[in-house]
Amino acid sequence: MKYFPFSLEQLRIIQAINNEATIKQAAKKLYLSQPALSLQIQKLEYEIDSPILDRRKKQIYFTFTGELILDYADRILRLCEEADKAVVYLKKLKRISLTIGSNEIVGTYILPKIINLFCRRYSYTHVKLEIDSTNCIAWNIVNGKVDIGIVEEEKIPKELYNSLYSTPYFQEEIVLILPKSHELKDTYSISKKNLYKLDFITLKPDFVGRKSMDDVLKKFNIESDRLQIKLELNSIEAIKRGVQAGLGVSFVSILMVKDELYSKHLNSVIIDNRIISKRLTLVINVKSNESQLSGKFYKYCFALLKTRLYIKFLNLDY
Repeated sequence: MKYFPFSLEQLRIIQAINNEATIKQAAKKLYLSQPALSLQIQKLEYEIDSPILDRRKKQIYFTFTGELILDYADRILRLCEEADKAVVYLKKLKRISLTIGSNEIVGTYILPKIINLFCRRYSYTHVKLEIDSTNCIAWNIVNGKVDIGIVEEEKIPKELYNSLYSTPYFQEEIVLILPKSHELKDTYSISKKNLYKLDFITLKPDFVGRKSMDDVLKKFNIESDRLQIKLELNSIEAIKRGVQAGLGVSFVSILMVKDELYSKHLNSVIIDNRIISKRLTLVINVKSNESQLSGKFYKYCFALLKTRLYIKFLNLDY
């Protein structure tokens, strides 16, 4: 590290002498004794090997070197003041801002309602919602870019297990949706044998949601490569419309079709009398949690689950 022949204290002394015009007044302004202030000037002059002040007939003048250092002292101390204000602002912002991360489904169908309720209770809160994959959200929490996340537990990178504190939040159910006119519309459960005979609509292979769904189905011993895929689309909304039009069936999160199932525009079945689901978990950084609001939001999420009214409001039951 490069050595500098002056300190911030010495620069403040130079600035004070210029503002107060006398050594006595400068010392008083800085709550220093005159000998202590003079000693600092002598040390600086010794370090730079050049006089800073010219004393003539009880008047103090800056030498050419002194004027140069004074000019830089003003600039450096101004930057120090700006840095101090920026740090104070950042601390204040951290107290009132909250960045939440989640996947697209939770970020679209669950979190907006929770955030709305939370902001009503803490009206001074500024919330930012980041929609991304579990992998990205987990890394962003570790790196301090996201305060708290609701993510798929099994998708959290193993190398981050010791850096994150996670608590199971709720089970996201996956259902097979059918057109309302489908021959199986009144069936509660179908076998895997019959499942593989149905025409399917899915997301395109390069979509993250497609791989995520395939992983969930694999966990429940459903082989995605045996599904008769007739149509691949680029959004869940398009899939829902395709199923409603009778073009096929599809596996989707129940959170995305609650309204359609309730209004009977779609029907759903389970497979082999088993409910397919994936566990979502609340995640925070175990080492660094600067946002005071993240702790409140963490507790608030669980408080909502204890209230039956809010469970219905959040569409977590059916």
